[in-house]
Amino acid sequence: MNASTSLVTVNPTTASASVPAQLVAALLLGLVMLYAVGFSEASVAHNAAHDVRHATGRPCH
Repeated sequence: MNASTSLVTVNPTTASASVPAQLVAALLLGLVMLYAVGFSEASVAHNAAHDVRHATGRPCH
């Protein structure tokens, strides 16, 4: 049997072109989150954050 190893090559042009796309995606996600929390009721935002803290095992209050 032949054992072959495959090497992954990264084209520097493609890798550097994806950085701005990642930054734009992160910015859009952040803006959507701020928009959603900004127009929700305070109790809804609090309860969502509170539930996440419990789910991750962090203390609250």
